[in-house]
Amino acid sequence: MNQAYLFNQGQDYMSYHLLGSRPAADPAGQTGFHFAVWAPSAQSVSVVGSFNDWDPLATPLQRLGKTGIWTGFSQNAACHDRYKYAVADKQGLVTLKADPYARHSETRPANASILYDPADYTWQDHVWMASRPDALAAAPLNIYEVHLGSWKRHADGSFVNYRDLGRELADYAAGMGYNAVELLPVMEHPLDESWGYQVTGYYSVTSRHGTPADFKYLVDCLHQQGIRVILDWVPAHFPRDAFGLARFDGTPLYEHADTRLGEQQQWGTYVFDFSKLEVRSFLISNAWFWLDEFHIDGLRIDAVSCMLFLNFGRSDYLPNQHGGVANLEAIRLLQELNGLIRKKKPHVLMIAEEATPWPGVTRPVAQDGLGFTHKWNMGWMHDTLDYMSRDYTYRRWHHNQLTFSLTYAFSEHFVLPLSHDEVVHGKKSLIDRMPGDYWQRFACLRVLFTYQMTHPGGKLQFMGGEFGQFLEWRYYEQLEWFLLAYESHRSLQGFVRELNHLYLDRPGLWADDDSWDGFAWLNADDAANSLYSYRRGRTDGQMLIVILNMTPAPLPAYTLTVPAAGCYELLLNSAEPRFGGSGYPAGSSLFETVRLQDINLQKSQPVEGWQNGPDQLLLDIPPLCGLILCRLTTAEYEKKRDMHGRKSYGAN
Repeated sequence: MNQAYLFNQGQDYMSYHLLGSRPAADPAGQTGFHFAVWAPSAQSVSVVGSFNDWDPLATPLQRLGKTGIWTGFSQNAACHDRYKYAVADKQGLVTLKADPYARHSETRPANASILYDPADYTWQDHVWMASRPDALAAAPLNIYEVHLGSWKRHADGSFVNYRDLGRELADYAAGMGYNAVELLPVMEHPLDESWGYQVTGYYSVTSRHGTPADFKYLVDCLHQQGIRVILDWVPAHFPRDAFGLARFDGTPLYEHADTRLGEQQQWGTYVFDFSKLEVRSFLISNAWFWLDEFHIDGLRIDAVSCMLFLNFGRSDYLPNQHGGVANLEAIRLLQELNGLIRKKKPHVLMIAEEATPWPGVTRPVAQDGLGFTHKWNMGWMHDTLDYMSRDYTYRRWHHNQLTFSLTYAFSEHFVLPLSHDEVVHGKKSLIDRMPGDYWQRFACLRVLFTYQMTHPGGKLQFMGGEFGQFLEWRYYEQLEWFLLAYESHRSLQGFVRELNHLYLDRPGLWADDDSWDGFAWLNADDAANSLYSYRRGRTDGQMLIVILNMTPAPLPAYTLTVPAAGCYELLLNSAEPRFGGSGYPAGSSLFETVRLQDINLQKSQPVEGWQNGPDQLLLDIPPLCGLILCRLTTAEYEKKRDMHGRKSYGAN
């Protein structure tokens, strides 16, 4: 079937093969570039560029029937030439427009498109591509969120090339125990201050760091270290820049004509008209383009709430045909996209940034859900950071802020984000949010990371948090890597590294993330001590016990009812001196359960869901700490007892 027809019907999810510019030959065998652009209301369209002295009469394009597409060929055009479309509206006013499907673009403030050959790279990630797991398979997901322009820069402040970034980022992420990297938008954008979220070149990786081939090399480096690559993708809105999509053929083409639908007031941007079939093809094809041609493993879809609600961020809005606020066309687009990706590329993560109680965000499309594989847990993030910012004295009065998330933790497939949005605009960095003196802040941040890593759901941590950068994130300069010369920051980084690897290595922390089988409270109600304890993993497997002390007060001889008798090994203690902790208490890393009658202690409150046996651990709990213990088999205990020594408070 004719591809132009499919594009007009919104059924072409690879329309970048039809539209844009690409190397070609004419019937006489002359090589050059073929051009195609959708501009149905234009009076005329021509290509202007460095190959024809930007002459609007030199390379006119011809209408392709009634498709709204203009096409043409130039044998003078060559790879890396600059070009634009000279689009004349119905009144004859000519505007120079960047190619919506351009594969390469000039670096701001210049904004021309660049002719480029997509056959520019030989991939080396065949092993990775052949072994990618299903996106919904039980597996750890530990994401390192990165803004490439400020992760690393040269000494003079200039941008680092994708290839150098790829080698260094892959080594760093793998060494730190991250198994996915999420990149803030890498699509071309004119304004650094937008962090990439105001896109003008949807098919063009930003030239700030090099060419498309250079970016493919970055992806390749990460894949060869076993690291997924996730891109932020922005289908909700686009900027008003005159050279971009805005009023492309002199009319509202990509955007709604009605300002109540077509303008996002709080951001000063235009909203895509999701009802137009060609716009739907543009967006779905764009998602497919990054996944297919750049081997991307996942998309984090920005501002999904903005897409779902017609009244999102607007003082006036146009209700849908039923009088409601749901954007029915946007919902259909998301369902179509997610359904397509789930069917054709089941290994791809489709992650929604969605902050409302909209039901079924990660429910399959066949069950009337939106079909995402994951959703950011914004409620968890807000409650957690609000609690962790409170003075230690007052935490007991807000104890439920950390327990509440478990009332809905299994309603969606969640990712727990400590993202870039939380360390800008006066919100403070993570370490600077923590209360108390210098030591307490680092200790508190270690507890926060322990809580995040042991709570059900995937994990996401924004760059710089892992070593305790005090300044808020600044998009215009690199992270404060020099802080690693200081022991407190270096020790925090070491703790995060060990915690991350522990998470990856222990299925109890992720194998049953979507049900109560993998989680149970040991004590959710010890508000007086601001202490939380819970089980991760199944009781019939290698069970883990997590204890979080949220105040600077130590808790000696603390008794904790556990679901099974035996010996427990302390796998991680955030209070160890090597992490910058207090070092309290000193002693063995092996602990045996005790019997109530042996130590004459009053029986603790029953634990819901268990038979209330007498098995308890008696622990000296350090101040401001996170502890992770693992129940050992008899054979494991016998083997480790001689290695670690034995600390027993009673007999089984």
